[in-house]
Amino acid sequence: MGINNIYIFGASGHGKVVADCFISCDEIVDAFYDDLPNKISWNDIPIHQANSLPKATQNNGIVIAIGNNSIRKEISNRLKGFNFLIVKHKSVIISNKVIAAEGTVIMANVVINSDANIGKHCIINTSAVIEHDCKIGDYVHVSPKAVLGGNVTVGEGTHIGIGAIIIPETSIGKWVTIGAGAVVIRDVPDYAVVVGNPGKIIKYYSLNE
Repeated sequence: MGINNIYIFGASGHGKVVADCFISCDEIVDAFYDDLPNKISWNDIPIHQANSLPKATQNNGIVIAIGNNSIRKEISNRLKGFNFLIVKHKSVIISNKVIAAEGTVIMANVVINSDANIGKHCIINTSAVIEHDCKIGDYVHVSPKAVLGGNVTVGEGTHIGIGAIIIPETSIGKWVTIGAGAVVIRDVPDYAVVVGNPGKIIKYYSLNE
């Protein structure tokens, strides 16, 4: 990767999975950093207090391993100046026509097809499928085994639940929550919460709730 050190911010369950992505590609993680660490190491990787994070330089690569989208955005603003890495598990299948922005993590067995565009600090979780020409905004989390059909658009901060299905040509707004197993067959406005099959809006919420 052309950097001296690899750090992971967040040492809970999601951090472990991010570390496994690095390890699968024979990369060495130098340390975890966490605001509230509850142990001193994991898999021989030391865990330190976040306030001891080394100075930001382009030689220090970092990934934010926080599942909550709004918190991940907040932390990315705290860590300006670092080299935010893109992490891909070695098992992924990704077209060479895919664009993924800084800080994004692509977990094991993910498939991303041609001309998809993934924003910064996204999580594309285990065995998710993102079809051709999808556009995924910043700080989105696509949960395990979720499927996005071709030409789906997803706005900033949206969380797509485990096993959800978004049919082709659908537009999902920003900071939307799509429930686990939902089947979305029509466009979804900003801040909506959608559940069920077919998906129905059950409420709206703001980012500050």
